[in-house]
Amino acid sequence: MLRRANPNTTIKKVFAATMIPPVYIILFHFLLIQFCTSLDTISVNQSVKDGDVIVSSGESFALGFFRPGKSNYRYLGIWYNKISERNVVWVANRDNPLNDSSGTLSITNEGNFVLHGQNNDYPLWFTNVSVSSKNQGNSTAQLLDSGNLVLLDSTGVMIWQSFDYPSHTMLPDLKLGLDRKTGLNRFLTAWKSPDDPGTGSWSFRLNPNGSPQLFLYEGQIPRWRSGHWNGLRWTGVPILQVRINFNISFVNDDDELTITWGIRNRSIFSRLVVNESGSVQRFTWHEKIANWDVFWSAPTDQCDNYGRCGAYGKCDPYDAYNFECTCFPGYQPKSISDWYLRDGSGGCIQKNHTGMCNNGEGFVKVENVKVPDPSTARVDNNLDLEACMEQCLRNCSCTAYASSVVTSKSGCFQWYGNLLDTRVFAEGGQDLYVRVDASELAQYNKKSRGFLSKKGVLAGLVLSTAAAVFFVILFSVWLIKRRKTGKIRDESLQFAVCNQY
Repeated sequence: MLRRANPNTTIKKVFAATMIPPVYIILFHFLLIQFCTSLDTISVNQSVKDGDVIVSSGESFALGFFRPGKSNYRYLGIWYNKISERNVVWVANRDNPLNDSSGTLSITNEGNFVLHGQNNDYPLWFTNVSVSSKNQGNSTAQLLDSGNLVLLDSTGVMIWQSFDYPSHTMLPDLKLGLDRKTGLNRFLTAWKSPDDPGTGSWSFRLNPNGSPQLFLYEGQIPRWRSGHWNGLRWTGVPILQVRINFNISFVNDDDELTITWGIRNRSIFSRLVVNESGSVQRFTWHEKIANWDVFWSAPTDQCDNYGRCGAYGKCDPYDAYNFECTCFPGYQPKSISDWYLRDGSGGCIQKNHTGMCNNGEGFVKVENVKVPDPSTARVDNNLDLEACMEQCLRNCSCTAYASSVVTSKSGCFQWYGNLLDTRVFAEGGQDLYVRVDASELAQYNKKSRGFLSKKGVLAGLVLSTAAAVFFVILFSVWLIKRRKTGKIRDESLQFAVCNQY
């Protein structure tokens, strides 16, 4: 819908200036409304000027010019149409703002978008797609009810879409990741500030290395990672598995490496945003209170910060009285003084024990963790966990292994270097098996036997106590019944004696 002149005002003027019968005026009014509400498209001979607003067919999203926050600049963008609070989800000219309200969006005869300001010689933003000469001249654009702005050639084939060039917001059905055929890589980039939608320093990307993961970067520095996709969810985001309103599609094949969030209830507005302060947040709109609810964000605590405890260290945020960093079995802090200062970034080093190559070494299980960054790990989704362990044990350079897929109970990760960015979860984590030498393995086996022995003793005590309580209760019931029976007999005897007299 292209909002310009008010049809009601136009009709009143026409009716006042002519003697046209009212029935024709009403018919004209109806046709005009139909015409206006059908215009969610732009053609070659049309343009969108500052002040015009294109509205999607279901009126969920709007396209037009806006001024962010306290800025004096103007931008072409897309925002929610049905929500009172203007939340922009996409910006065209984010790094080339308009100084005034002279902006005009149009479609060239060659079939591309072009945005001009006061100086028509130099476009502030444009698309650069190739359209065959036979399909030129009749291109159209449409704002879909998903918030996606699409450009179509004369045959109706989509040749460009805003979902391929996201800003800081991921909407449902937007694909994040790599198109392996074209090389197009879709990722989110934060605004510079609430007043400036220019390209900021924070980005949210799908990293294809090793086992693909979502990363939050500050520049080129990783600050948070989602963990790998295990067939059900991202292993570093266990909370998302309980969200029933969303479905996640992860595709990793020859054509693409992408992640898509869908929403089951289309009446719910939801968006994922990477903001200028360095966090990723998912919002859901609550109509009754007219507010956005943040139900997930990352990073959430100090252990979410990438590499918090360095190489061979793991981060546990649940012990408030102790330093959150500890070392893996068989390792010790690289710098004790740094750890006393609660700085674990230096990580851990191997203890001075015997070698770990064909010398009686083995593996110790570390439970309920986000496994180390698998960007450089070897991945074999055809190996089960036992075969994974045997293969890792045979290679003296293998430092740890874990399962990579939970849906098929198979898949193998093997690390041949530093174990970096491991954290503990209260629930929803997985098991990691860390290589240790023979002496360390013996200590852990002894601890395990002691623990099992204590568990056996405890179980025996519990069973004995339960049995004793049971027999006490049984005896008490028997005693009460006996007393009642004796009382009845006494009363019967007294009654018999009284009857004799």
